[in-house]
Amino acid sequence: MSSTRAQRKVTLMKEAESLIDELLDWTDHTSAPNLSQIEDIVLELRQRFSEEMARTVIEAQEMRQPAIAPFCPQCGQPMTYKGQKGVTPQTWVGDVKIERGYYYCSECKVGLFPPG
Repeated sequence: MSSTRAQRKVTLMKEAESLIDELLDWTDHTSAPNLSQIEDIVLELRQRFSEEMARTVIEAQEMRQPAIAPFCPQCGQPMTYKGQKGVTPQTWVGDVKIERGYYYCSECKVGLFPPG
C-alpha cells in the first residue's frame, strides 16, 4: 500500500532531523576539525539523506506492482508475481534499498523488478 504525501514528508523530516542531530553531535565531540573532516561528515550525511529520499520516492511509485503482469523479455509469456522482494539498485545517489514487486518466468528462469 502506497503511503500518502504527508506520511512520506514525516518520514523524510524525521530522517533529516536525525542526520542534523548526528552532525551536531559530531561537532560537539570533535575538537578543532579541519575542513577535510567537516567535508567528510557532511558528504556522508548528504549521501545517506539522498539515498533515503530516493528510496521514499521510488517506493511511492505506482509501478511497484503493475496491474498487468509484465511479459518475459526472452519468451514473451506473462510473468508470475512472486510478491514484494528487496532489491538494492545502484543509483546516482548511491545504493538504494527498496521493496519492489518481483516477477518470475518459470519457462526461462528469469526474474524482473518492474519498471526495470
